[in-house]
Amino acid sequence: MYTLDFTVVVQRFPDLLWGSVATLGLALAGMTLALVIGVAGVMARDSNVPVLKVAAKIFVEIIRNTPFLVQIFFLFFALPYMGLRLDPTVTAIVALGVNGGAYAIEIIRGGVEAISKGQTEAGLALGLSKRQVFRFVILKPALLSIYPALTSQFIMLTLTTSVCSSIAAYELTSVAQRIESETFRSFEVYFTITGMYLVISWLLMTMFALISQSAFRYATAR
Repeated sequence: MYTLDFTVVVQRFPDLLWGSVATLGLALAGMTLALVIGVAGVMARDSNVPVLKVAAKIFVEIIRNTPFLVQIFFLFFALPYMGLRLDPTVTAIVALGVNGGAYAIEIIRGGVEAISKGQTEAGLALGLSKRQVFRFVILKPALLSIYPALTSQFIMLTLTTSVCSSIAAYELTSVAQRIESETFRSFEVYFTITGMYLVISWLLMTMFALISQSAFRYATAR
């Protein structure tokens, strides 16, 4: 009969905490890259250059219709054959950014398309360039309207960091796997990190909610 013993988890809890910090670091770096890719992709989709439009569409379709595990394996195992070898942590950040970016493009594009053409025409009539119209008239209101969907996607991206353990990137799941292989306490270890992932998700949701409230107060105060 299996006897529960959380002594090992207590002893190795500092390692798990550092793994959680690493997970948050990967997630935040991936989110930042995803947001940059998302905005750039929307600009490409709305540009007058056919090549950019097609490239952005192909990128979204490829990334959204292939598993994240395959994407990260491609970056880590296939690219070295083409002369590009990336560190596991760098590979994890790039993979998270690319994956999240494809979804961010569609989310942001939905917000942009919700902006009435009248606002765009008004911005152009005031003498703003197309880039300024996109930045000040379209992008800001669009980001406010899609904020809940975008933050939900980012939380999902945070949980996806667990897949990065497959290439030995340092994060919470990889730390847990190492502890489990040394102690054979599978239930205790994975039960603990399940709770830790819940805490990480709650912290991110709280942070995003505070940002949203601050942005709303700033917008209404002006």
